[in-house]
Amino acid sequence: MTDFPGNRARRLLLAWILWLPLAAAAKAEVTLTPHSAEYRVKISVLGGSLSTHLQALENGYRAESAIEATGMSRVVARGSIRETSEFSLSPDGLRPHRFTSTDTLTSDAQTVELGFDWESGEASGVIDEADFSTSLDGLVHDRVSLQYGLMHDLLNGIERDTYFLQDAEELKELSIRNAGIKTVKVPFGSFEAVGIQHQAANSSRITTLWCARELGYLPVIIEQHRKGKLRMRAVLTDYLPAATIDQPDN
Repeated sequence: MTDFPGNRARRLLLAWILWLPLAAAAKAEVTLTPHSAEYRVKISVLGGSLSTHLQALENGYRAESAIEATGMSRVVARGSIRETSEFSLSPDGLRPHRFTSTDTLTSDAQTVELGFDWESGEASGVIDEADFSTSLDGLVHDRVSLQYGLMHDLLNGIERDTYFLQDAEELKELSIRNAGIKTVKVPFGSFEAVGIQHQAANSSRITTLWCARELGYLPVIIEQHRKGKLRMRAVLTDYLPAATIDQPDN
């Protein structure tokens, strides 16, 4: 059959139109899965629990975390550390917009409220009733959004050597290292996990997140070493995606 130039052009145009949605889907960004997670924590000789929640908002996410002593540890460690962060997706990665922290558990008890204004390039708020402000130069995380920024990057195959953390009034540069892949077993199950380590400049503390791809790269083990000694370890005991949490009773 003769292939007239006009027919061939129309077929090429049709193929291009059909390809566009497929190309867009292939390049679509993988988003975080809203969920709740529970961890069993050991800090030195003290026992505790860590709860985290990620909620989808109209234009981003809200994350919460709470850590408190459990069992006999409550005799010597009263209080909790409760933190929240609201953040959204930007071309650079996840950007925090508002962060709060109330620490009544540790000896460094502190209250922090920070807002991140990316248009003006300034972070400002109140730290222990004192006004605070600083300039923003590039992508900066708070203590909560840092974990979800790492998860988002893992989901989308993005590798970064450095992250910046606004830790109360101090800006920290965190060096990132891939600790490899291994099978880990926690109370919630066994997972193949990738280890991501971060360490601030001039600090002996190394934090390692063992992130399970099966759970959207949620950390199933969180470890902190200081001067080579394990100081904190959290293991996943329960996980519920938002669809399960919000499912109505029949």
